[in-house]
Order: sequence, then structure tokens, then C-alpha cells
Amino acid sequence: MTDVLGYRAKFGVLGPSTNTTVQPEMEAMRPAGVTNHYSRIIVDNAQAISDETFLQGTQLIDQGTVDAVKGVMTCEPDYLVMGMSAITFYGGAKGAETWQKNINEVSGVQSSIGSVSVVEAMKAIGGIKKVAFLSPYYPVANNEVRNFLSDYGIEAVADHPFRAPTWTAIAEISNHQVREVVKQMDDDSVDAILQVGTNLSMAKLAATLELEMGKPVIAINTATYWHALRTFGITDKISGYGRLLEEY
Repeated sequence: MTDVLGYRAKFGVLGPSTNTTVQPEMEAMRPAGVTNHYSRIIVDNAQAISDETFLQGTQLIDQGTVDAVKGVMTCEPDYLVMGMSAITFYGGAKGAETWQKNINEVSGVQSSIGSVSVVEAMKAIGGIKKVAFLSPYYPVANNEVRNFLSDYGIEAVADHPFRAPTWTAIAEISNHQVREVVKQMDDDSVDAILQVGTNLSMAKLAATLELEMGKPVIAINTATYWHALRTFGITDKISGYGRLLEEY
């Protein structure tokens, strides 16, 4: 028997309970016949005022992920889309592999995670060796992103941590703030702009900036959802979210 609405795929989409961006952005990118079933990783609205408290907060998200996975699996999704990103960069390529393997074993299905998805997005577009990236994180987590990218031969020539003071404050970072940071980081040495941090809303803005700048601008929610669709064999071209979903 086939699900009436999710007749092509049922995706379990996971994100921290404080995250107000993943669910609407990924729902907007959803093609016909695919359904998203959101599961919240229960966490408090952490006060991140230093590198140490930021790391502690992301570790709490990590600890709650398995319960959220078990919860969403009761609707028998075909695939998981992991809408939290910081923890998927920790420990470089090996750390991401271990983390994802655990999720896949717990769930019994395959998954897309942010760190791997942005690398696969850059591979698909091609010609990307140097990036500038922005995040809502603290510097300690940006260092993890930088190290992860280096494992794939991608050099981060510039980065900007917004140092959001709480998890919900990430979603309050404005398009104007993002534009100003991108403008400061970009130069001729940068092949692409990358955004990480799934509660930082940039899916639509990235598409606009890409047209204005004439180079790839990759938003992590777009990359992760794109990776899930393509890995699951769904090749629909979706407009409004940049070249990644429109061309690859």
C-alpha cells in the first residue's frame, strides 16, 4: 500500500525544538508526492554566551536526537533529513561518518546530514575550492566547520560567527545583517559562499545573492533537502532556491 499524500516519499525531518526555520523552509521546497514529518529534539532555549556554553548547548541537542529519531520513526518514514548542523561537523569527516552511521542504525533508514550535504552540493556544482562561510555559531564551532571542510580539500578563506545569544535568537538574524557579512567576506579569491546553522534563515536570500554575485551561494537547509531528494532518487527541479535545486 502507498501513502496517499506521500506516494513518492515520506521524509522524517528533525530539528531542535527551538528551531523555527527548518520546518517552514523545507516544507516550501517539498515537491508533490513527498511529505515532511517534523520531529522536535527537545532542548531548552540555551543561553550561549561563550565558546564553552555554545558547545554544551549543541551537545544537549546531540543527546536528544536519538529520542526524536525514535519518535518520528513511528510514522514509518522512508528517509531522514537532519535539520541540525553544528554537531554534524564535529570531529571532521570521520566524526560526521560516525554520527550519521549511528543515526542510520537507530532508525533503520538512510539520512542526509548538513555537513555531508554541503560538501556534496559543492561537488555537484563543481569548481569550488575556496569558500567563505557564515554561521550563527561561536568561533569554536566555526573552527569545527573549517576543519571538516579541509578534510575534503576545501579551504575556508574567511568566516563569520554571528554569536547568537540564544537558540531562538538565531532566527532573528536579519537578511540585512546577512547581506552585510557576505559583502565583507566576498572577494575574487572566494569560489562560493556557504551558510551553516539551520535556524539561520537563508534559503530564499541565498538564491537572490547568487544572482547578484554571480557565484554559488549555498544555504545549508537547501543543500540538505536537495541531498535528501537526490539521494532518494527524486530529481524534480525546484525554482526559487538557487541553482542547486534548479539545475542539479
